[in-house]
Amino acid sequence: MNEVVVKKEIRNLTSADLLKFLSEVGEPAFRAKQISEWLWMKSARSFDEMSNLSKGLREKLKAHFQINAVEINQSQFSSDRTIKNTFKLYDNNIIEGVLIPTPERMTACVSSQVGCSLTCKFCATGYMERKRNLEPGEIYDQVVLIDQQAKENYGIPLSNIVYMGMGEPLLNYANVLKSIDRLTAPDGLNMAAKRITVSTAGIAKMIKKLGDDQVKFNLALSLHAANDKKRNEIMPINEQNSLKALAEALKYYYQKTKNPVTYEYIIFNDFNDSIQDAMELAKFCKHLPCKVNIIEYNPISFASFTNAEEDKTEAFANYLKKQGIITVIRRSRGKDIDAACGQLAIKEEK
Repeated sequence: MNEVVVKKEIRNLTSADLLKFLSEVGEPAFRAKQISEWLWMKSARSFDEMSNLSKGLREKLKAHFQINAVEINQSQFSSDRTIKNTFKLYDNNIIEGVLIPTPERMTACVSSQVGCSLTCKFCATGYMERKRNLEPGEIYDQVVLIDQQAKENYGIPLSNIVYMGMGEPLLNYANVLKSIDRLTAPDGLNMAAKRITVSTAGIAKMIKKLGDDQVKFNLALSLHAANDKKRNEIMPINEQNSLKALAEALKYYYQKTKNPVTYEYIIFNDFNDSIQDAMELAKFCKHLPCKVNIIEYNPISFASFTNAEEDKTEAFANYLKKQGIITVIRRSRGKDIDAACGQLAIKEEK
């Protein structure tokens, strides 16, 4: 009987793994650098593209490995130029990613998991089942495809990447960091780490690990309430990761990295939009250098929240500014195509 070869995703190999394979099949070590360049600099989607490798080596690679390339399944264009994509994965799972063009920057919002396990009450993805973590190559491919989209539609390459799509990045820690390593490496896409932001719902021990790993990218915390009772109500993760635990983890992170943190604060009508809420947030901001992004709420069919009124949003922001806190009101983009913050969810085929 012929032995069935289970093909690995070649982008999950370490450099040592690749060198070992090349040695075993009688190929010189310098081929490893060429293969790596094809995968991570030139974003090859098949071994046949690797034109400076011999046909024999390409056949050996095909026999043992595969490239689980991500494909655009569908793209929707918003009236504000935002583009939402559904991406099809090698196992037919679907994820979403968004191109957000503004006058100052061209941003890719990418997913880190298929679905999410955190059940935040205001987020459409939180109502989905978490099926699996994304591999580093699948995160990388989203960036490559959205960058191509930016160039094709607007003639401008990506300037920024935010890990704010589907899933909790810190629950896919190793793969997220490996994807960022490939995006920022000189022998990868060579993007500046300071142009990458990872957003977390707040997992204290993993925030400390970011500090231990002395990461160079930006960290954003989805806060949405600086009061444990309110935060527990909308974000069940807060029950195991209280504001006190998060404050300690963030202080540790700042001591290790000297990176200020961004607090994301979706402002809900009659829930977290009072001056009392702003006072609690200002107090939380005293722990370390930070800025606050106040985000408009984008209604979803699963939840009954509505966006705060304009005058209350302005009063909230002005209170924070008077306390010396850098505060920006972020206007939502892509709402008309369900591409805005908190709206990403795969509609089940009927």
